[in-house]
Amino acid sequence: MLPHEPIEKLSGRLWRVAGDVPGAPLKRVMTVAKRNDGSLLVHNAIALGDAEMAELAAWGDVRTLLVPNGYHRLDAAIFRERFAGAKLYCPEGARARVAEVVTVDGSYADVPADGAVELQTLDGTRQREGVMIVRDGGDTSLVLNDIVFNMPHMRGFKGLILRMFGSSGGAKITFIARRLVVADKPAVRAHLERLAALPGLRRIVVSHHETITGEPGRVLAELAATLG
Repeated sequence: MLPHEPIEKLSGRLWRVAGDVPGAPLKRVMTVAKRNDGSLLVHNAIALGDAEMAELAAWGDVRTLLVPNGYHRLDAAIFRERFAGAKLYCPEGARARVAEVVTVDGSYADVPADGAVELQTLDGTRQREGVMIVRDGGDTSLVLNDIVFNMPHMRGFKGLILRMFGSSGGAKITFIARRLVVADKPAVRAHLERLAALPGLRRIVVSHHETITGEPGRVLAELAATLG
């Protein structure tokens, strides 16, 4: 278990936890969504302390584990072992890489449909990057992974490197995402534009650093436009 922040309860259906990344000046983010049947879906699992794991178990039965791309496998096996009855899914294009460290039960398309939680694979990424949409009445939350960072500038040499690679300084489609995630710019742009127009979009949770809450639809549309 690495250092992590307390559980942040964003809504009645959505919890968030930010934690450290080993050897890197980054924060990674786990998001937990409650489905209509009361079970929990864990997106980008982070090993938590005993108290937080107990709070999670008290909130609902963890039945679904999501690894949103092939680079977010770090604690997947820990959660698989802890919640033995849960099924683990990832985008189809990430399956081979994820399966190197943990058993995969299927792709995002195999997750049973649910009116509260919708899964998509981001167009233009060779099916390697996942998207999650959580609806709670008129409140819509969009959960992205590596396609968008929202990292403040950091001090020191590592902070300088992050600035050089365009990874910090607010909401970004980073240089690394453009190289490792984006395969077809027009397709990614069109999909992000559709997501930006989701009715009732209140927040965008990213898997690295801060949640986007100020005009999230406008922010995402402007990021999409940078793909040309």
